[in-house]
Amino acid sequence: MIFKSQQPDINLPETDLTSVVLGRVDELGDKPALIEGLTGRTLSYNQLREQINKFAAGLDERGFKKGDVMAIFIPNMPEYAVIFLGVAAVGGINTTVNSLYSTADLVHQFNDSGAKLLITIPDFLDRARPAAKKCGIEEIIVLGEAEGTTPIAALLDNDGNAPAVDIDPGNDLVALPYSSGTTGLSKGVMLTHENLIANMVLSCEMNTVLPEDRLVGVLPFFHIYGMVLILNLAVYLGITLVTMPRFDLEQFLEIVQKYKITSLNLVPPLVLALAKHPVIDNYDLSSVRIIGSGAAPLGQELEQACAERLSCEIYQGYGLTEVAGACHVNKSPVPSEKRGAVGLVLPNTYSKIIDTETGEELGLNERGEVLVKGPHVMVGYLNNEEATRGCIDDDGWFHTGDVGYADDDEYLYIVDRVKELIKYKAYQVAPAELEALLVSHAAIADAAVIPSPDEEAGEVPKAFVVLKEDISPEDIMLFIAEQVAPHKKIRRLEIVDEIPKSASGKILRRVLVEKERENFAKS
Repeated sequence: MIFKSQQPDINLPETDLTSVVLGRVDELGDKPALIEGLTGRTLSYNQLREQINKFAAGLDERGFKKGDVMAIFIPNMPEYAVIFLGVAAVGGINTTVNSLYSTADLVHQFNDSGAKLLITIPDFLDRARPAAKKCGIEEIIVLGEAEGTTPIAALLDNDGNAPAVDIDPGNDLVALPYSSGTTGLSKGVMLTHENLIANMVLSCEMNTVLPEDRLVGVLPFFHIYGMVLILNLAVYLGITLVTMPRFDLEQFLEIVQKYKITSLNLVPPLVLALAKHPVIDNYDLSSVRIIGSGAAPLGQELEQACAERLSCEIYQGYGLTEVAGACHVNKSPVPSEKRGAVGLVLPNTYSKIIDTETGEELGLNERGEVLVKGPHVMVGYLNNEEATRGCIDDDGWFHTGDVGYADDDEYLYIVDRVKELIKYKAYQVAPAELEALLVSHAAIADAAVIPSPDEEAGEVPKAFVVLKEDISPEDIMLFIAEQVAPHKKIRRLEIVDEIPKSASGKILRRVLVEKERENFAKS
C-alpha cells in the first residue's frame, strides 16, 4: 500500500536555494532576521542579504567556483546563514561539520568531501588547523582573527556584485552533510538545491508558522534538522531566529524567556527536560505556543507531559538526512489518540512499508521498513555507489532502515530500526567504528557495541568486551574517549567471555540488544 498526502501537490520553485530563501527580503526590510542570543547582536533581513551578496563576491574573488566545497566548522551564530547561502549563491557546496568533531573526524570529512576552503572560529583551530594541513585545504577563514588565517571581514570587503551563476536546481549540489552508516565512517549525503527547497517548502505546509513567531536555534545547524527546518526555513518564512552556540539548559531557558520565543524545534532529550526538570519552574515560558520534536521517536506519555506542563501544543515529525529533513509531520493540534505518531506523509511525497525479510509491500497496521519517495530524496552518498544502491532502489524508493507502521488513518508510528546505528540524543553513532577502536587495544580480544536505553539521551553506546589482559572498564572507556567526539563516547561497558556471532562471523548485535532490553525491563 502506498501512502500519499491528503493535500494536493505543491508547485515547487524551480530556481536556486538562495533566491528562494531570500525571496521576501524586500518586504521584510529592517525586521530582525537573526539575533545572537547571548549578546543581542542582530542581522536584519536587509543586512543579511547584503552580507550574503558580499560573501558570495568574496568567494568569487578567491576563485571559489561552482562545484567547489566549503567546510563550515562553526557553532550556531548569525553568520551561519551568511556563509551557507553565500556559498549556495555561487554554486558552491556546503559540507557542514559537527562542531564536536575530533581532528581525526575532520580529516575524514575534509578528504572525503574534497573541501577547498574551511571556515571556522579561533577556538576550533587546535583541531581544525592540523586537519586542514593534512588535507590540503587551500585557505582557512575565521570569524574573528588568528595568525595564519583569513578573517571573514576580508571576504566581505567588496561591492557585493558576484557574477551570476547558472544553477540547475535538480542536479547541482548545495549541501553535503555527513551521516553515519553501519559500516563505520560517516558518508557524505549529496543534496541538491531542489532537495532543500522541496523539504523546506513542503514541511511548512503541515504546521503554520506565524509572521510574529520567534524561533530559537538551539539544535546544531550542521545537522539536517537545524540546517533545513530551522535556519533556512526561518529566513524563508520571514521570522526572527535567535541563535545559541551550544546547548546549556539554563541559558536556553533564559533566551526563551528574554526573547519571548513562541515556537521551539527540539529533540526528545530537550522535551524530557521541559517535562521533568525542576529548574523549568524558575522561568517564564508562557510565550511558547508550539513545540515540534524530531530526530528520534518521542513517547506518547512524554509528549503529553511536556504539552501539559508548558500549556502548549506539541507535535512530532520524522525524517532523515537522506531526505533533506522531514518526510512525515503530525498536524497541530494533535488529536489525543494520535499522540506518539510522527504524522502524515508530506505533500509531493510517497511512503510505503515493506516486510524486512521478503521486501513484500505491507498494509495498514503492519510493521515493516519505511520507504520514502519524493523530490527531497538525496542524489546518493558521495564516493559510495555501493551504499547508494543499497538504500535507493531502481524505482527511486529510499529505504530508511527504520521500522514503523501506519494506523487506520495512515498516521505513521516509528517503533524500531533495521539499522544498527545508535541514536545518542540527535547524533548518530556507528557501532562498527567504536568496535574497530576497541579491538585496536592490546588488552582487548573482541568487542561489540550496541545501543543501551537511556531516559535522557534515548540511547547510549554500550560495549561488550572480551579481554586478553587485565584492564579496567574505566581505562577502556577513557581510551575511546581520547579518540572520538563526545557523542561517540562509550558510556557503559560489560566484560564478557565471548561475543555472539553468526556462522559467517558477523556480530549478532540483536542478541545483545534483546538481552539489554530484558535487563532494563527487570530493573
